[in-house]
Amino acid sequence: MAPVFNFSAGPAVLPRVVLEQARDELVVWHDSGMSVMEMSHRGRDYTGIIQEAEADLRALMAIPKNYKVLFLQGGASAQFGMVPMNLLRGKASADYLNTGIWSQKGIEEASRFGRVNVVASSEDRNFSYAPPQSDWKLDPDAAFVHYTPNETIGGVEIFETPDTGSVPLVADMSSCILSRPFDVSKFGLIYAGAQKNIGPAGVTVVIVREDLIGQPLPGTPTMYDYRIHAENDSMYNTPPTYGIYIAGLVFKWLKAQGGVAAMEQKNIAKAQLLYDAIDTSGFYGSPVARANRSRMNVPFTLSDARLDADFLKGAEARGLVQLKGHRLLGGMRASIYNAMPIEGVAALVDYMREFARARG
Repeated sequence: MAPVFNFSAGPAVLPRVVLEQARDELVVWHDSGMSVMEMSHRGRDYTGIIQEAEADLRALMAIPKNYKVLFLQGGASAQFGMVPMNLLRGKASADYLNTGIWSQKGIEEASRFGRVNVVASSEDRNFSYAPPQSDWKLDPDAAFVHYTPNETIGGVEIFETPDTGSVPLVADMSSCILSRPFDVSKFGLIYAGAQKNIGPAGVTVVIVREDLIGQPLPGTPTMYDYRIHAENDSMYNTPPTYGIYIAGLVFKWLKAQGGVAAMEQKNIAKAQLLYDAIDTSGFYGSPVARANRSRMNVPFTLSDARLDADFLKGAEARGLVQLKGHRLLGGMRASIYNAMPIEGVAALVDYMREFARARG
């Protein structure tokens, strides 16, 4: 069967060359005589793999030396709890920006550990925009400020890094990490599930400033204490070894593409191509405010929702898969992460125009 263009929101498309290298190294990695999946995580071979992955990620994101890089498990959903458990640090509340479903999940979980102050919300317009920081009601005594730079489901992206002064800024970057440059020094903590721009599901990357480690809430389980993982170089327990190996290959692929800044330009071109097709069609529509249109997740609607099933069926016949919108929003959603080639977006645009001519 010929490869398809996979527009899934996650687990998502991986670079073809990464998959091919993983295939070639599946049974025997280099001269080890075994698969990466069989290696002891404390052995010399695997220690080299994880250390190289961390070094490459540090280089790609220009991570300062006073930040720890952790490879954990549990996805962003586990971080919804780990962040307040580790960062409340004796304070009673934290600030959260509410821009969609993933923000809401973070707010709900944080409420178990302290008071959540919602600094602003876009729920009034069905999460179709991001409130400007001038409208945020920040608490100078908050333990931290949390936001989601890119809402995977709603397709809302915030392009300017918020200024929170001396209050640590925390970001759930699951669907935009490595898609554009971020100044890591402006954040107290960054976390991201791997299954969109980093690698397969099962790995969670946490980048945390060292001074924020070491004061978890009383009763915090050992596995939820960042200090434990930092002191053990992500080896306190058996990490998701094969997922980290794949992530390491993706990091090397990104470096070969010219790094994150070069990748941003490719992502701008892909997103512009797709949004132009939507805006000029008279048949498709975007529910997201122009200033906040995501480069990673592009939701769109047809002029007649009764045509949705036919659109999806025709797309699948063309090898354009996983375009159905989230069940809570309907319509379509094209996720065009780093590994989606511009040829895939062009093929989708060609099909969209053809469908609109035939059914519009």
